[in-house]
Amino acid sequence: MLKVASYNIHKAIGTDRRRNPGRIIEVLNELDADIITLQEADRRFGARAAAIPSLLLEQYSDYRAIPLDVQTDSMGWHGNAILAHKTARITAHDILHIPYLEPRGAVMAQIEVDGFAVSIFGMHLDLSGLWRRRQAAAIVKHAKQYGRDRPTILMGDLNEWSASGGCLNDFGRSYNLVECGRSFHSRGPIARLDRIMHCDQLKVTESGVHDSASSRKASDHLPVWAQIESI
Repeated sequence: MLKVASYNIHKAIGTDRRRNPGRIIEVLNELDADIITLQEADRRFGARAAAIPSLLLEQYSDYRAIPLDVQTDSMGWHGNAILAHKTARITAHDILHIPYLEPRGAVMAQIEVDGFAVSIFGMHLDLSGLWRRRQAAAIVKHAKQYGRDRPTILMGDLNEWSASGGCLNDFGRSYNLVECGRSFHSRGPIARLDRIMHCDQLKVTESGVHDSASSRKASDHLPVWAQIESI
């Protein structure tokens, strides 16, 4: 059994418009997942420093950010990051270049948790529907390449407001979409922007949106999660 989650942390700026990385860590601990993909994990301007200081993450959570070897002070790549439980084994990681209208990227890592080996892809797609579909096609191509020898899970903020169209069709031809629920806006969720997808080698036993007092304040998105097993 593997628990995964995806969370757009909005650069650690909460619904009260205050930056408070401690609240994000509180939500991460509540999730108690093995692997979490983050979006908007770095500050937007300047040196693009990590929204959650590495020392804070190390001291107050059971997670570590998978190093992407791109920017010294950043946690992610174009704001995309992957966290793994400290007991997990990281066997590979990479940044993915995808087509974009505004700066976008995706990240991947191959991770083993208690002998459960998976390829994880994290993403935050464009606001434009046309570019989302181009990005989805590029990520699917990368995922098939990296996921040849192990099961694959894709997670992130797809920015797709439609229930089943757009880039969901592109992902759906190769991967299964998990029904987690509405995750945006955290104060009154109306849209399923945050998604988890998986290959046919896996099955989902439980899934949902993490809605708590902390998560409603920490970001404008709620985290989504899934319990996953091998078939």
